[in-house]
Amino acid sequence: MRGIASCYNEHAIRVSDSYCSRPSNQAYLCPKMNTSTRDSVTCMYNVNLISSQKQLFITLTWAKKLLGQGFTITIANSQYSPSKFNARQLRKNKGNETFQSHNSEIQVLWDLSVAKYEGGPEPVGGFYVVVLVDSELGLRLGDKNPVEELSDSDVNSANFSMVSRSETFSGTAAYATRAKFSETGIAHDILIKCGAEEGGSKSHVLSVCVDKKTMFQVKRLRWNFRGNQTIFVDGLVVDMMWDVHDWLFNPNSASAVFMFRTRSGLDSRLWLEEKSLHAHKEQDRIGFSLLICACKIPD
Repeated sequence: MRGIASCYNEHAIRVSDSYCSRPSNQAYLCPKMNTSTRDSVTCMYNVNLISSQKQLFITLTWAKKLLGQGFTITIANSQYSPSKFNARQLRKNKGNETFQSHNSEIQVLWDLSVAKYEGGPEPVGGFYVVVLVDSELGLRLGDKNPVEELSDSDVNSANFSMVSRSETFSGTAAYATRAKFSETGIAHDILIKCGAEEGGSKSHVLSVCVDKKTMFQVKRLRWNFRGNQTIFVDGLVVDMMWDVHDWLFNPNSASAVFMFRTRSGLDSRLWLEEKSLHAHKEQDRIGFSLLICACKIPD
């Protein structure tokens, strides 16, 4: 499948009111459908170092493995240029590893030995991951107390925020996850499902729900296999985009892409239509994006 950005730039399909319903105040009642299995989670964090005034982007990827529950870490100086060639796999449940990246000494300390998981490869409790950049705390994840080498002031001094989250699923055509669209916001339950319309129709409908409320539905999906819709979450304008072409027309692939992305600055246009990054550098801020790559078992 081509990149979702290139697909929208070339043939974006605008969803008209006749195909897309408005947000509803009625609670969404989830049908008795098993949700898909989460296979991997990739989170990118924007890290601002106080002493050196550096800005780095640290990416962690959690994936299911036959042995252990390790993760992969990547360091980049731009959110648009992370390289898989710089990725380091940390396979042990507990460890301490040091390496060089972008003219800095990176030290990673982690403990997943008693980590808790909820239906996916990403730990939800009982763990810690600490990243030091030139001995300065850059990233600290988890609820478990980190190693004794770090003082309480060090642990609380990290200045970082998540800027993107990518998840891959496999199984049915129903995907459930949670996401925060801003650092000060709360985590929201998100459900995306695709199925036949009610009343015995052979047409497919795509439903997007947040906190058990239907935000919108896309009907006649064979005509609207790519598109976008604007929703409002925590007072933020969020563009939701989908590409289910292969689900409908390429059963051998049976993959789809969904993206939620907060708009940057005061621009009222869809983010894919904005000018180049350099032209908007002064007024641009780093927002948040959630990308879901879904592989469905053919019907």
